[in-house]
Amino acid sequence: MRISLMTTCLVDVMAPDVARATVTVLERLGHEVVFDKRQTCCGQMHTNTGYYTEAAPVVRSFVDTFEPALETVDAIVMPSGSCAGCVRDQHQLVARHEGDAELEERAAAVSAKTYELSELLVDVLKVTDVGAYFPHSVTYHPTCHSMRVLKVGPRPVKLLRGVEGIEVKKLPESDACCGFGGTFSVKNDATSDAMVTDKADNVVSTGAEYVVAGDASCLMNIGGKLRRTDTSDAGPRVIHLAQILASTREEPFVPSETILGRAS
Repeated sequence: MRISLMTTCLVDVMAPDVARATVTVLERLGHEVVFDKRQTCCGQMHTNTGYYTEAAPVVRSFVDTFEPALETVDAIVMPSGSCAGCVRDQHQLVARHEGDAELEERAAAVSAKTYELSELLVDVLKVTDVGAYFPHSVTYHPTCHSMRVLKVGPRPVKLLRGVEGIEVKKLPESDACCGFGGTFSVKNDATSDAMVTDKADNVVSTGAEYVVAGDASCLMNIGGKLRRTDTSDAGPRVIHLAQILASTREEPFVPSETILGRAS
């Protein structure tokens, strides 16, 4: 298959290793990955906050970038449940709000080929074992958009259980939000902090070496709380699903000092 990668803003700026890991996994499976340098934001920050009019130009830019490739690529992949959820659930809503029927139709065509990473692997490529090796214990945090908007369900866990050497530990209250929510964490900082404190405590209680998720934003939030409450090297690290899947015996994952390396 020929797959177009949409990196997302946060991955591009804060966790580029996640984008590289996504490419590594897909190429290992024999697929061609292409990258359009014109891509920018999906508009999630605007749409989640209700600024549909302000989001419209961003949505139009996204569609202008990815629609022309629909005839030459089989899928668009995003290593983010929240951004994929925005494209699939909100782009057409924004166009409809602006009374732009043409944009709505074009957005629908793009969204139909857009997948979060675990969806692409399990549903489209029909794989749960990608040849990964990760001899560590992990606990999985299902992010809100992946769980409630995309409904990815057990797909990420199926992929994790297909990794050689891994131990997956159950996360208490796993379906509770980590408190990030984009602008929610800014506008409701006290509530957000209380939520991420509970999430971090639950992560630590598992004894896992890593907490894994499919969204860099949630990992940034959880990792920040872990860092502020435990500055030792013994605390859990945060890691993206793509990074685990990219790790092999020959090229094992090495935590970097990025936002998705040590909880730093």
